[in-house]
Amino acid sequence: MNNLEINARLNHAVAIARQAGKFTLQHFRTPGLAVERKGDGSPVTIADQGAEKLLRKLIAEEFPQDAIVGEEFGETPGKSGFQWILDPIDGTKSFVSGVPLYTTLVAVMRNNVPLVGVIFAPAVDEMVYAATDQGCWHVINNGEPLPAKVSTVDSLAEAVFLTTCVRSYTLDRPQDGRGVFDKLAESCRVSRTWGDAFGYLLVATGRAEIMIDPIMNIWDAAALQPIIQEAGGKFFDWQGNSTVHSGEAVATNGALAAKVKQIVISQ
Repeated sequence: MNNLEINARLNHAVAIARQAGKFTLQHFRTPGLAVERKGDGSPVTIADQGAEKLLRKLIAEEFPQDAIVGEEFGETPGKSGFQWILDPIDGTKSFVSGVPLYTTLVAVMRNNVPLVGVIFAPAVDEMVYAATDQGCWHVINNGEPLPAKVSTVDSLAEAVFLTTCVRSYTLDRPQDGRGVFDKLAESCRVSRTWGDAFGYLLVATGRAEIMIDPIMNIWDAAALQPIIQEAGGKFFDWQGNSTVHSGEAVATNGALAAKVKQIVISQ
């Protein structure tokens, strides 16, 4: 593995995330959009499926030896050691409700470690992307990439705390979740559900300080870690470990990481 291999995949990830995100806009806020339910009860649409098919096609054309894991169509094995992780619409519930805060996620891992991450919010035309040791970059309206940096807020009383779904703290983490949410909501200046990957985009660009999810899949999490870390923040699970494989996520700016970690672990 070398930087040329990573850079080639980073550039491709940025390009195909934009293409797939733009594809979803063809179905966004369209009357009569059919919504099906998967086995876990989560919604899926023709936009989710079509965007993932497009992503898989574009990856296979450029990197045919790479493995692919996607939310909608499972795993395609590869031989190169690289693995693409895809979530064509992160925030399908927002998408089907006509809320523009959904995103397209593309990540690249090797040896189970995320090396590349892209978050693209097509309805607001905003993107952040990163590769390990290459910084995090922020693009609005397809303009010039600018460095993305977390905020320097060091007081919970001045912090913006985001999450995806308040109910999941009780349903998905009945032992400790609600205590974490209540403590942070009480301690922080603002708490909002500008969630899913868009919340992590806000942390990476310094507009929020804390984003937490009690439950995640690998396609939800893989793109987030390199983005948050390269923007100067911290990404860890509810035990304080820096990983995308625990089925949960906490992202903070650097200054508040220790305080947030203490709250999450102690509840």
